Amino acid sequence: MTMDSETLVDYARSLDCIHCGLCLDTCPTYQLTGRESSSPRGRIHLMRAVAEDRIEANADFAEEMDFCLVCRHCESVCPAGVEFGAMMEFTRDALATRARPGPLARLARWLGFRVVLPSRRWLRLTVTLLGLAQRTGALRIAAPLLGLRGRMLASFPRVPSRAERTPLPASTPAQGPARESAAVLEGCVMPELYGRVNRATVRSLAAAGVESRCAPDHVCCGALHAHNGDLAGARTLARGTIAAFDALVDDSGAPLPIVVNSAGCGAHMKEYGRLLADDPEWRERAAAFGARTRDFAEFLAEPERRERLTAALREAADSAPTRPTTYDDPCHLCHGQGIRSEPRALLDCIPGVELLELEDAESCCGSAGIYSLLRPQDSQDVLDSKLAALRASGAEVLVTANPGCQLQWESGIRRAAMDVEVVHLAEVVARAIDGSGD
Repeated sequence: MTMDSETLVDYARSLDCIHCGLCLDTCPTYQLTGRESSSPRGRIHLMRAVAEDRIEANADFAEEMDFCLVCRHCESVCPAGVEFGAMMEFTRDALATRARPGPLARLARWLGFRVVLPSRRWLRLTVTLLGLAQRTGALRIAAPLLGLRGRMLASFPRVPSRAERTPLPASTPAQGPARESAAVLEGCVMPELYGRVNRATVRSLAAAGVESRCAPDHVCCGALHAHNGDLAGARTLARGTIAAFDALVDDSGAPLPIVVNSAGCGAHMKEYGRLLADDPEWRERAAAFGARTRDFAEFLAEPERRERLTAALREAADSAPTRPTTYDDPCHLCHGQGIRSEPRALLDCIPGVELLELEDAESCCGSAGIYSLLRPQDSQDVLDSKLAALRASGAEVLVTANPGCQLQWESGIRRAAMDVEVVHLAEVVARAIDGSGD
């Protein structure tokens, strides 16, 4: 094994794979192609072969690493506990550093990861320009020139008005006597495209007796960076995130629990301890930070908060309409965080929700962060089977718990001309609290 190949692959983790094949039926890219190399087992075999200098890390190797959605469904069925997501992050980062993509690709990565995502000002400008292109028809005119990627952009949900894109207040009081406080992650994309989800999140927490606080000036947790081969950027943003949220403390001076309404961000933040394990200055703070990070459903489904929330929901029961509803598990919630029953438990508390199970709800929708932009055809192919399952379910409402999944579902449903509303779990809860079916 050469030093060059060793730094390209996390060889120690690759040895955990026993090549049993249980991951094959769960892998979306294997289901699309039937190729062993496009499965988790096959990719690990390629990684091990590179590390042992039996094959070169050539363009075909890089393509298979890029083809993976890193949905981590394979981790849920793996009897050996292989940390496939961590292996993919390691290899993608090494490939991005070593392979040196072309100048345009490097510029796009720099603009996206180092300029736009960490900056609220640049995010707002980017989304404002997208909204302008939608309203003027420029996006519709340009779409045919961009092929499938253009058609997907044309089906992108409408950018909300400026009034809808206001940040949350520094603090949102609890409804009734304040019982506890929690920090809430606003996120990078969420305030610009789904500000209503953030407002629904703090509204739901307030009904459960929880005061919400936001970290001033915080923007990005680094999840997209880690998933797409920029671990240095992810570590920088992780340190900034820890520092920002450690400053939010309760009356005793203890850091607050952190509530996250984005499954991808929550999974990444819970793993800060691994991300910063080699940083002696930050590793303990990172591990403690991950331990107090909670998904929205995970936090509210705990017995005492759920009881308070149920009492608030009971007051609005008479005005709640009945609508057939289904829930689709975001990959980074069910596979990355092991959270499955909690969202359904919250939905069961809501009057008027007729919950239908979606076939293969834990399979990937094809969003995978920015995968749908980088590989639109593959993303659409993965979503097609999910759309068929949704149609067969008869649901009028699809509930998710991740902004990327919400965008993917909204765009796909619009292209398929289906009459199904897509909402975040927090929106369903907040609507029920307010006695509104809309």
